[in-house]
Amino acid sequence: MELKGKLLATFISLSLVSLFADIIYEGARSIGGAYLNFLTAPAIAVSILGLGEFLSNLMRFLGGVLAQRMASGRAYWSLIFFGYLVNLAIPCLAFTGVWEIAIILFLIERIGKGLRAPARDVILSELTDEAKRGRWFGLHELMDQIGAIAGPAIIGAAIYVSKPLEAGYRLAFNILWIPIIMMIVMLLSAYVNYPRPKAVSAATEEKGLKGLDKRFWNYLIGSIFTLLGFIYWGVIAYYAQDAVRAGILMAEEVPILYLIAMAVDAVIALPIGLLYDRVGLKSVVLAPLTAISITPALFMIKGRIGLYLASIPWGLTMGIIETIMRASVADIAPIEVRSLAYGIYSSSIGFAWFTGSLIMAYMYQTGLINAIIILTIILEAAALTIYAATLR
Repeated sequence: MELKGKLLATFISLSLVSLFADIIYEGARSIGGAYLNFLTAPAIAVSILGLGEFLSNLMRFLGGVLAQRMASGRAYWSLIFFGYLVNLAIPCLAFTGVWEIAIILFLIERIGKGLRAPARDVILSELTDEAKRGRWFGLHELMDQIGAIAGPAIIGAAIYVSKPLEAGYRLAFNILWIPIIMMIVMLLSAYVNYPRPKAVSAATEEKGLKGLDKRFWNYLIGSIFTLLGFIYWGVIAYYAQDAVRAGILMAEEVPILYLIAMAVDAVIALPIGLLYDRVGLKSVVLAPLTAISITPALFMIKGRIGLYLASIPWGLTMGIIETIMRASVADIAPIEVRSLAYGIYSSSIGFAWFTGSLIMAYMYQTGLINAIIILTIILEAAALTIYAATLR
């Protein structure tokens, strides 16, 4: 069955919300590490951006628990509205030149993203309950990535046309007020078309953790190892800024690297969703297979070429995580515990990504480049082994 009527209108509105939100935070994310470097932050400070990912996913657990207990559609949607409005922190980066304050603003945005995600993902899963879920999640991710491509492009253009670099950063962040307004309009449209999610009605049937079977927990463990070995983009951006200082790369190329990764993510989103509809959970093994090649390309191929090549498998991995790994949770967890399942899953892989980014940032700062490559290979090999055992 295909989506139509108000369900289709809601899906389109939420997809456009994600598009405009991605322009905002992916645009800022593309230069997060470089901007902190410009503000003279130490390399280890980049790992605090990874803490933002952990906080985001920890808030997903809280958001999942709260959504699970919401007694009305208005309360359920309030989590989503609050989470998106926190994006206001990103344009405010235009008004600070202190790296500590910049980090706080980045963290505030991540917290909001975490709170809104479980409720939003549950609504997306409800809209696609009687349709082919993989392709619709893939289409949502495609829309999401159009914004993720536009964001770094806008940031890169602003930095390119405005000199000195400080003025370029200020212009780039101020431009982001425009997608903020468009995001709010689309969010209101989604609420009007789908004011009462099914999850609210199913709240009285809550089973708690008992509703999550062994397959969910095994899948979660494999995903944790995948994210542990998936290098955080902030570390790549910091490395890229060092290349700028060394004259290997131009400053405006840093967001372009992220743009390439997001373009790859966009291209892979719909095909990988269709693959998921055909083969199901077997398709998740692609995540560790693509993630395992990132750090060898980044650090073993010197100069500009290595940075550009590493962007491709990074985008592939992100596309797989955001499409089929999200869709899998909806298929594994029943509707009455789906908000909780999304919360647990996202917070767990968020902690894994933060831990991995902290370790890799420290290794980079201390010159243990080869150790980063070895660690990635070991972790992704472990993820493949666990996924294979789970599928059997």
